[in-house]
Amino acid sequence: MTDVTTLQQEIATEQKHVDRVYARVAELRQEAARAEREGYRQAAVGNFGALVERDAFVFHAARRRYLLDAEHEGLVFGRLDLHGGASFHVGRLGVRGEDAQPLVVDWRAPAAAAFYQATAAEPQGVIRRRMIQSSGERVTGIEDDLLDPEAAPEQMRVVGDGALLASLSKATGHGMRDIVATIQREQDQAIRSPGSGVTIVSGGPGTGKTAVALHRAAYLLYSDRNRFAGGGILVVGPSTVFVDYIASVLPSLGEESATLRSLGTLVPGWSATRTDPGPVAAVKGSLRMRRVLERASHDAVPDGPTTLRLLYRGTLLQLDRNQLDRIRTRALPRGARRNEVRRAGFDGLFDALWAQAQAQKVPGLPSKAEFEGALADREDFRSFAKEWWPRLRPRHVLAWLADPARLRRYAAGLLSTDEVDLLKGAFDTEDPTIADVALLDELDALLGRPMQAARQQRSQFQVAQGVYELSTAAERARAARAAATARPDDYREYAHVVVDEAQDVSPMQWRMLGRRGRLASWTIVGDPAQTAWSGDPAELERSRERALGSRARNAYTLTTNYRNSAEIFEVAAAEIRTIAPDLPLPTAVRTTGVPPVALAVPLAALAATVRDAVDELLAQVEGTIGVITPVDRVGEVAGWLGEVGDPRLQVVTSLQAKGMEYDGVVLVAPGEIRAGGAAGVRTLYVALSRATQRLVTVDVTA
Repeated sequence: MTDVTTLQQEIATEQKHVDRVYARVAELRQEAARAEREGYRQAAVGNFGALVERDAFVFHAARRRYLLDAEHEGLVFGRLDLHGGASFHVGRLGVRGEDAQPLVVDWRAPAAAAFYQATAAEPQGVIRRRMIQSSGERVTGIEDDLLDPEAAPEQMRVVGDGALLASLSKATGHGMRDIVATIQREQDQAIRSPGSGVTIVSGGPGTGKTAVALHRAAYLLYSDRNRFAGGGILVVGPSTVFVDYIASVLPSLGEESATLRSLGTLVPGWSATRTDPGPVAAVKGSLRMRRVLERASHDAVPDGPTTLRLLYRGTLLQLDRNQLDRIRTRALPRGARRNEVRRAGFDGLFDALWAQAQAQKVPGLPSKAEFEGALADREDFRSFAKEWWPRLRPRHVLAWLADPARLRRYAAGLLSTDEVDLLKGAFDTEDPTIADVALLDELDALLGRPMQAARQQRSQFQVAQGVYELSTAAERARAARAAATARPDDYREYAHVVVDEAQDVSPMQWRMLGRRGRLASWTIVGDPAQTAWSGDPAELERSRERALGSRARNAYTLTTNYRNSAEIFEVAAAEIRTIAPDLPLPTAVRTTGVPPVALAVPLAALAATVRDAVDELLAQVEGTIGVITPVDRVGEVAGWLGEVGDPRLQVVTSLQAKGMEYDGVVLVAPGEIRAGGAAGVRTLYVALSRATQRLVTVDVTA
């Protein structure tokens, strides 16, 4: 291995250009500021023409300076290399050098269209499309698409999936070139699927499903920007690790057009990363949990008051537990939302107390309206009402399920005794699991939200009451447009929803997604063979179809695994064949002559062996190294490797590894993953198929 990897060399090349761009931007910013100052001096002439000229000077100079400041972050995000040796960079803003030659082409310019529209089937003169990831002014990563491998010059270096396709296309014989064409044709058809309806992309490991999903998002945004940028695109992945990964791969479009979320962060206010054991997740993800939650949302508040006693004009009025329960039940029929019918509960209290007051012939009893007004003004009545029927949040009600007695009562006739036992101790609203987030979202729908007075929006230019900072008409217009298009935290009107690793989305999670995709078209990407879902498959299918609705379906299957070498995928395929011998699997077409390494050591030697394997892989491959562990071991294994300090290394669980890709993989204790039954075998199949070059498994001997 050389001291500097190909990736690092290419990053350095792009960094040199990016540095030149930002240096030029600094010059342009100074020129704009100088023009703005000179514009103000025009007013010194003293006539109306000078004032008009001043306003024009200042407006255009200030607008240019604003754009240079606003588009500073990640200004350069792409590059196109064309036939004939020409190339140019694409970015958020057009920038020209002192010689008027373009340093960056604005992504909206016609010349940049190929960055979004070119595909392997129709490369539009593009040989290599490069996506550039940055943090501030520093290039942090690049990812290449090789759209026309046969036209690539010998010295052109390609990284990422593009490098794999380049190696395939340059193999001897026409067979490999035919395979590359097949891969590209399959992916291109899915990317260009109609923007309406539901596009379903299935395929085994390494077939490029995620790449298709992300390129499809970019393609839709460019082909019908008004629709998809206006309504927004939501991209959902299984874990925060996966979402962080796709955030660095998805091409920037010059603005925040796509929203990236994991299933644990889809609901505002929650960021869950913990996973439940498979059987627990299956119960929490079942649609039967909706009825359990509905019963909970209608129940009496724990430790709430059970009697109401009021002295009114010398007469004791009181309601016992049974009466209070009947009032709550009448005010909260099935289907009603507790927070939205709170007033009906209070009206029930007033009615019952009024009936008592009449029956007991309270002296000087006023009209019913005056009676209610008098009670509503009393602190003791208001305190009781707030405790008896408080405004509830989803986390409050989910916490009630931590009480075994309540859990048994809510689950009676819905969950088996064994399932109830599985859920005991499985609810922690201070640290919810990914499966809990869907339950919290369901409770939000069941509880509803109380009506609140609309708050007047304050202008961003308002300093104090009646005092506003000086602003131009253009700045106020931009602020008005931003306010008009601002989306709430819990936005539910997306134009398109992309769901990656869809085979692991539970029925309750499909309900959560469905609420955010009611108006959307969809792209669904997954592989049934990789599912870790151990619940009812028929229920899963029904819930997915309900979320997607009656929209037209367009299905595509990717059949070629170009990520894994044939040697690596042979090991993964042997694992999944133990439970699904007839399952159609993708064909791995790339060979390296390097077989996977399988080690088995005593438990006492596990840590040292894993460290040695990681050190060896870091020396053997130029790219990333993933250490994949059983869920329960991730903290322990991360501790073993804490002093390695190489940014190419990532430690993830077998569940977090879904959708990920590494050049080298060290898989720790595969036998422990396999011990999870059929779901464990499927999870192990996923873990074994993450590596592009080298795979080392380190198991524990009996």
